Amino acid sequence: MELLNILLETTVTTGHGIAALGAGVAAIGAGIGVGLIGKAALESMARQPDSSDDLRANMILAAALVEGVALFGIIICLLVVLK
Repeated sequence: MELLNILLETTVTTGHGIAALGAGVAAIGAGIGVGLIGKAALESMARQPDSSDDLRANMILAAALVEGVALFGIIICLLVVLK
């Protein structure tokens, strides 16, 4: 509860608290997303080993897109902080 109060006080005075929270959520969301992509790809490769090359390429592309969106979110949060 103390941490929430400190975060709210910082947000009211500077606006940096919510931006920092948004950057953290973007990073955590990207980590979860890439983990789920990897899990699904490995399960698919275990079921059909013949298509592992196509699955690997699609997995890398999807992970790169997820990381790109997360990086975009972090950059937006940094722009709010540094404005």
